[in-house]
Amino acid sequence: MVHNPQSNMNNAVGVADVPAMLRAGVLVGLGTDAMTTNMLEELRVGLWVRHLAARNPSIGFMETVGLLVGGNARIANRSWKTPLGVLAPGAAADVVLLDYDPPTPLDESTFLGHLVFGVSQSQVNTTICRGRVLMHDKTLRLDLDEAAVAARARELATALWHRF
Repeated sequence: MVHNPQSNMNNAVGVADVPAMLRAGVLVGLGTDAMTTNMLEELRVGLWVRHLAARNPSIGFMETVGLLVGGNARIANRSWKTPLGVLAPGAAADVVLLDYDPPTPLDESTFLGHLVFGVSQSQVNTTICRGRVLMHDKTLRLDLDEAAVAARARELATALWHRF
């Protein structure tokens, strides 16, 4: 890669210029192509990419976090009638509880840093969807055969890969 100092740094390394899109009023979220299904890990990767694209490790934190915690809810709310991204009456109010015991103070001023650099590495303990506990103490509370579901998923995945 040849670096041209006159060019846009983000384009020079082939990364979308998210800050410019946000300044232009484009609604941007954070997603995955299923390389991982852990959106907090995607958040960390997005932040590292932003640092590399700008060649500056001190920028992009709030913009990148905002893609996940704000942009995604606004995008989803365009498609679903039940409000997402808030804990309020009438909202989906899905909640995930994680096992996280931080080694440094956790408060309002440090929460986002903990979210990106600590919580993202924690295990899910409990999930609640529309008030229904789906998993508690890392055990599914659903009436289904997990092994059969996993076997069927592998079968379908194999069939899908054969199509390509």
